[in-house]
Order: sequence, then C-alpha cells, then structure tokens
Amino acid sequence: MAKNNLKNTVGNDGNTGNKNKDIVEIIVPDTSVIIEKIISTKLKNKNIIVQKVVIHEAVVAELEHQANQDKAIGFLGIDEIEKLKQLSAEMGFELEFSGKRPSAVEIKYATLGEIDALIRELAYEIGATLITADKIQAKVAKAKGISCMFVEFVKARKTLKIEGFFDETTMSVHLREGIKPYAKKGMPGKWDFVCIRESKLNTDEIKDIATEIIEEAGIRRDSFIEIERPGSTIVQLGFYRIVILRTPFSDGHEITVVKPVKMLELADYKLSEKLSKRIKEQAEGILIAGSPGMGKSTFAQALAKFYAEQGKIVKTIEAPRDMVLPESVTQLAISHGDAQEVHDILLLSRPDNTMFDEMRNTADFLLFADLRLAGIGLAGVVHATNPIDAIQRFVGRIELGVIPQVIDTVIFIKNGEVEKVLNLEMTVKVPAGMTEADLARPVVVVNDFETNKQEFELYSYGEETVVIPVKGDAGKTPSQKLAAKSIKDYFSQFSEHVEVEVISDNKCAVYVPEKEISKIIGKQGKRIGEIESELGISIDVQELKHENMVKKDGEIKYDMQFTKSSIMFKLPTKSQNKDCNIYIDDDLLLSAKVGKSGVIKIKKNNRIGKILFMALKKRENVRILLVK
Repeated sequence: MAKNNLKNTVGNDGNTGNKNKDIVEIIVPDTSVIIEKIISTKLKNKNIIVQKVVIHEAVVAELEHQANQDKAIGFLGIDEIEKLKQLSAEMGFELEFSGKRPSAVEIKYATLGEIDALIRELAYEIGATLITADKIQAKVAKAKGISCMFVEFVKARKTLKIEGFFDETTMSVHLREGIKPYAKKGMPGKWDFVCIRESKLNTDEIKDIATEIIEEAGIRRDSFIEIERPGSTIVQLGFYRIVILRTPFSDGHEITVVKPVKMLELADYKLSEKLSKRIKEQAEGILIAGSPGMGKSTFAQALAKFYAEQGKIVKTIEAPRDMVLPESVTQLAISHGDAQEVHDILLLSRPDNTMFDEMRNTADFLLFADLRLAGIGLAGVVHATNPIDAIQRFVGRIELGVIPQVIDTVIFIKNGEVEKVLNLEMTVKVPAGMTEADLARPVVVVNDFETNKQEFELYSYGEETVVIPVKGDAGKTPSQKLAAKSIKDYFSQFSEHVEVEVISDNKCAVYVPEKEISKIIGKQGKRIGEIESELGISIDVQELKHENMVKKDGEIKYDMQFTKSSIMFKLPTKSQNKDCNIYIDDDLLLSAKVGKSGVIKIKKNNRIGKILFMALKKRENVRILLVK
C-alpha cells in the first residue's frame, strides 16, 4: 500500500500544473473523476503513468443506473470507460473491473456515500491510490490512511457550440433533429422567426451539443442542472436557459435555448407616479402577467434590482434560476427543494421583498397564497393572455374571498411594456346588472388602477364562480347614474354630442367633439373651473371619438342585467322595434326583435339562455347587430 498522499490541480488544458509526472502502480478512480473525464485526459497527456487502472463495479452500476434513467451524466461516464479501454490497448496499461456489484439500495442511496465507501474499501484492500475530485471523499480517505490523489478540477471557460447560433439580436434558438436550426430575432413582441443555417441538424449533432451543455453545467460556478428527468433536462448555463428533450418523451431530440436580449432598469419602463408609489410603498401581492416572451421576467428582474438598490433584503423563487441579479440577492431553486422548505426559509430569513418567477402549477399558486397570507411581500410572475386571466388562474385554487388578500395589483406586460394595471378589493353589493336587493353578496371588484374605473366583478353564482365584465354604467351606483345624467344635460348646452363617465363620487370624465373642448375649458381653464365649482365635481374633458351609439358595421352597444330568471340586454332608444341578431364571437346565436322598451329578454333555463350564460362566464365576445 502506497504511503504518500498527493494533491494535484488540473489546469486549463487538463494538465496537472506540475512538471513532474505522477508515477503510480495501481489507481482506483471514483465516479467523480470518471464523469469529468479526468483519468483519460491525464493518461493521454502523460501527466500520470500507471501499470493498472481498477474500476469498481459500483462505479459501473451507478453510471448504468443513471444512463437507464436517460440522464446525460450516466452516458458521459460510460463514454469515459470506453475511452479508458481504448487507451489501455494503446498505452499498455491494464484495465480491470473489480469489487462486488452494489445492491439496488446502495445505488439508490449513492448520494449518502454508500458507493464512495465501496470504492475506498477496494483501494485499501489492493493497496492502490484512490483518485477523486470529491473533497469529502478525499478527506475521508486521508483520515482512514488510504493513499489518495485529490484532483481539483478547474476548466477554462470555452466557447460552446450553442453560442455560435446567437448574435446580439437573438432571443431564442430552436434546434431539432432533421430540420434546419431556427431562431427568434428581435425584441419581446417584435421578433421574426428566421432560419439561421441551411444544413439540417442530425441526431448525433444534437446529442453532441446536449452533452457539451451538460458537461459545462457541471463545471461552471454560474451554471446549474435545475431539473433532470428521464426525457428532459433543464439547464441554466450563465445567461442561457436551456431545455433539452429526448425520446421517448419527445418524438425527437430537441434543444431550446433562451437568452435575455436586453437588461432593463425599472426607470426604463416610465411608470406613472401612482404606480411607482404603489411599488415602492406597498409591494405586496403583485402579479406580473403576460404572454410567453412578452418580457414578464425582465420586468420582475428590474423590480428585484430596484428593491436591492433600495437597501432591502431580496430573495427569489425560481425554476430555473435565470434572473441576472446582484450578488446581494439570494436566488432559491424550488426544483431543488419543496414548497415547505421554501416556506420555512422565507419565514425564518425575513426578506423585505420576494420574487416568485414563473408560477406554473397548482402547487406554485398555493405556495404563493400561503406566503402572502403569512405576511410575506411577494411579486409573482404568471402566464396570461390578458390581465383578468392572471386573477382567474387563482379561481378554484383558493377561496374567492381570500383572493384580494393574496393579490392586490396585477401588472400586465405586453411587448416589453406595462400595458395595463389592475387592482382588487372586496365588497358586499348587488352584482352589476342584477336588480333585486336580496341578490347582494360578497363581490371581488377589479378596477383599472390608474383611472379607478370598474372593469370586472368576481362572485359566486350558484356553485360556480363567475367573472363578469362590467360594461357601460352597469357598475355604477344609482346616485352616480343620476349624476351622469345631470352632468350630460348640463353639457348639452355646449355640444350636441356628449358622453359622461362618472369615475367616482368626486370625479367624472366628459367626452365631447374635439372642436368643442377649448370652448368648454375656456381661457387658462377659467370656464371649466367655474363649472366644477357649480356642479361640485372634478371634471376631465376629453375628445369624443365615437359620436353615435351604433357602430359602422351595425353593432350596437348595450347594458346587460341579470334577474333571477332572465338575462336582459338593454339597447339604445333608436333600436326600438328593430330586428337584430345576437352573436357569440362570429357564431349566430339567435335573431330577435327589440321591444318598445329597448330590451331583449332571454330566459336562463332554456337552451339559448344556458348557452349564453356559459359564453358570458367564459368571457366570450357577445355582439348585437341590427339587421339592415
């Protein structure tokens, strides 16, 4: 048995960094150096000269187990063993497999040190030198008096094949066997899908690129294999977020690589003063929503940097960890833990702000709700095609009455910009469109954050939770409706065409043709000031773009009301006694004649009524067109 303990550091080219060659009679490599291809590199470069290489059957079994699970790390190790077999014939050393093949339990608990213990035992029994890149393995071997060569594997940063597909405008690269490589080039919301190479990719090329990515992820400090499953691997490699798909999970080998094209600061979004104040002073229960590729995570990243620069403790929950943030921000990977662990860590470490990137499944939404109810300030990122969809993804997952306590602000991102902001509040009222006072119930009211205009209501209807858009003045109180009529009558002296929208009890918007605006406002705003004093309400005068209730294609505006038994459409006076068609999107639902009162009434319990109710529940576009 050799008496000396050796320590070497592998340099950028795989050399030891020591000009003297290591001459060892017998070596026993463990799994760590096999996977990193250290042994073949040292032997080929003649940094180490041996008479015999003994590989424990436990190493082979562990690599075989990994490969059978379609994990790339297993294939890398098996390739290295094949390389050692080839080198033994070329260089004249003996390659031997020894030791007892481990049991299924020992393989299962390899991470607890069972396999490492078997390899150390073999090295001790045959008087060989153990070679490892695992610090714990080396320390235990030294403590037990086993000859050990610890190799601290350091590899220079190299240009990867995948990087050759990117330029400064590339958002993502899409590689699939049997087709040409494609890329999305441009900016969020403004990109082109272009072919970036004329020759097609073959299976071997895809596998080589995937292998290189896996190898690099195991070496670089800024890289992680976030999720590895039999048919897929998700890797964060520096700035690159990479998804690798394999058969049989996918019908072919495929690699998708996404890279941020621009780093933004919160100031770049030109937020309103009101929203900036909300973010700075009341950063609790924010949802950042938008379609894939629209810039949600970029905004969340800018928000996290903003909080960090304010001297606050910021943490993130990500899967994968693809945000580029200051070192002061702790990034947690939920894929390497579980919801309970994240919950405990955040409650104990008490961050000022937390970003929850990419909430996808029910467990994520429940964790978000649980953390919010525990008092932790959160901003979560969620996929949604429009702002209300972000809220609706919580419906059915948590109680309706809890939603406003979990979410108070929805920031909708489109084409890399903040397009709309909603806020939520809980109240008890008669839902918009219903008339009987005994129908009052708890209602989640969704308002436009900037104008405070009511846009949606969420409430329980029977056993269902419905989301109803509020149109026209359906959400206004009787006093606000009366005020709107009085204000409209007052402004009729200035213009033939007037529309009034009462935003709140002390503010309204008056819409008149552009040519009438200056006359109403008066010189230096003197006249509008007098009118505000007379009416006792703040008035915002704006241009009226649509002077007629009937649109050019014959579509007419309507107010919708619900009673216990009916759905009623209230139409403009000019549509009385006229024939009309009711459409759901482009599909004709029914033809009807508008009554003398301008109302179309449909019973809820008949077939048409049930179809219409389901369409309204799904927020499909219900249109009424006059028959010409």
